[in-house]
Amino acid sequence: MTDTPQRAAGRKTIRPSLTPRELMTGAPELSRAFQAQVITLFPEAFPGVLGHSLTGRALQDGLWQLNTIHLRNFGEGKHRNVDDTPAGGGAGMVMRADVMGRAIDHARARIDQRAPLIYLSPRGRRFDQQMAQHLAQSPGVTMICGRFEGLDQRVIDHYRIIEVSLGDFILTGGELAAQMMLDATIRLIPGVLGNAASTEEESFSSGLLEHPQYTRPAEWEGHRIPDVLLSGNHAAIEAWRRQQSEEITRARRPDLWAAHEARKD
Repeated sequence: MTDTPQRAAGRKTIRPSLTPRELMTGAPELSRAFQAQVITLFPEAFPGVLGHSLTGRALQDGLWQLNTIHLRNFGEGKHRNVDDTPAGGGAGMVMRADVMGRAIDHARARIDQRAPLIYLSPRGRRFDQQMAQHLAQSPGVTMICGRFEGLDQRVIDHYRIIEVSLGDFILTGGELAAQMMLDATIRLIPGVLGNAASTEEESFSSGLLEHPQYTRPAEWEGHRIPDVLLSGNHAAIEAWRRQQSEEITRARRPDLWAAHEARKD
């Protein structure tokens, strides 16, 4: 009778820690995997949709790892308080600097220091495809999910946190925004998508919105696929798709079109 083969530990990495960690069982840290850390009051919200489809399979395959840091574990007092009233008065509550500082120190000790530290905030820089591409090329990211009226500004200043927004609207917390950012980033990691070329043809990759897509049947409810797409003439197909992208971008996103035109000058 032979022993069951053990999984090679070549990709696992070891860092000093006061807390014992499993190496060969459970979910050991993978040295070349994209490391996603999320500081949140709702760790049970993760992986959420990230545990399904391509991102879920990539998570199982070890192309990326997800670690949630429960902010409540670093709270103050018997009730593990994480927030307090705003200095100067006002409505709502603010996430405490000392509590968040402890959570950040704990998280950053367990990740490559080149990984950016991001706070999901409506006043931050707007997230876009370029930022997703930049994150996908990094060793990982630490994300802070805001709640209440926000985070004590001293934490943002002290750790030089990057504030990022998904758009001009308000969510009740940063968890959904974090999942959306991670989804956009992880799919760009090599090996996650079956066809790497598809990411080069998507909306925003060239600065333009994507052209229309069609598939069988050739005719449906009286609507036909454009003849050029069935012609087999690849040069003509490429020209048609480019024209469609330009027309759609010009009509629907004048801001993107203006930026595209400026790059041509």
